[in-house]
Amino acid sequence: MFDLDLLFQKSDLIPAIVQDADTKEVLMLGYANREAVVRTLETKTAWFWSRSRQKLWNKGESSGHFLDVRKVVTDCDTDTLLYLCTPHGPTCHTGAKSCFFNTIWEEKDG
Repeated sequence: MFDLDLLFQKSDLIPAIVQDADTKEVLMLGYANREAVVRTLETKTAWFWSRSRQKLWNKGESSGHFLDVRKVVTDCDTDTLLYLCTPHGPTCHTGAKSCFFNTIWEEKDG
């Protein structure tokens, strides 16, 4: 079993990127504390720490659009998580598939 203490050496709250396990599309970014990670591993659904509400939340608890976690990996610095998930509906609270849809800049051909 992975030593979760390694994840929280620098901070009690770390980024958790959610990616569609099949399409590889980035769906959202949340933040996780140790308890959120433990609950994610136990329930196989994505849990996060809400910075605005200052509480744990299970993605999908109000919308029904849960994220079934198929794999959890960490980055090379062991301070960011990647959840590879199967989404049950749109991930964004706006109803969009992904939270990443506001283009700021894009290189144009030619």
